[in-house]
Amino acid sequence: MTAFNSHPKLATVAPLLLAANLPTVDLTPAHLEHFFTTGPQATPTGLVGLEIYGPNALLRSLVVDPSARAQGLGSALVAHIEQYARERDVRSIYLLTTTAEAFFERQGYRSVDRELAPPAIRATPEFAGLCPASSAFMAKAL
Repeated sequence: MTAFNSHPKLATVAPLLLAANLPTVDLTPAHLEHFFTTGPQATPTGLVGLEIYGPNALLRSLVVDPSARAQGLGSALVAHIEQYARERDVRSIYLLTTTAEAFFERQGYRSVDRELAPPAIRATPEFAGLCPASSAFMAKAL
């Protein structure tokens, strides 16, 4: 069973994010309220987070260190963040990805037209410009 650590420190997760070419420029300690890591707190092996906007959330920063891949950790992180979202009355999770569309399809996410994004999701830095326009936009109803 995977153990999850809540409220990670930006200094400990930034190297993992940067190594995976995921955005960090907009992350603040306040964002990390809804982030979870696996592995040692000082050197996490996995990370996932949410930005919650009422009934909708943006999945952020799913990453697994290459040394810990192919062990089901990514799926465990997604399942954990989805349960966390349900407990906060989130009804839909959205995400943008340039590299993991097939992985998220296996988790039950489906491609969605960007025009259908809720206004709060559209207003996020990721949607508005941090993630390239060519990113797949995906959603899952909880």
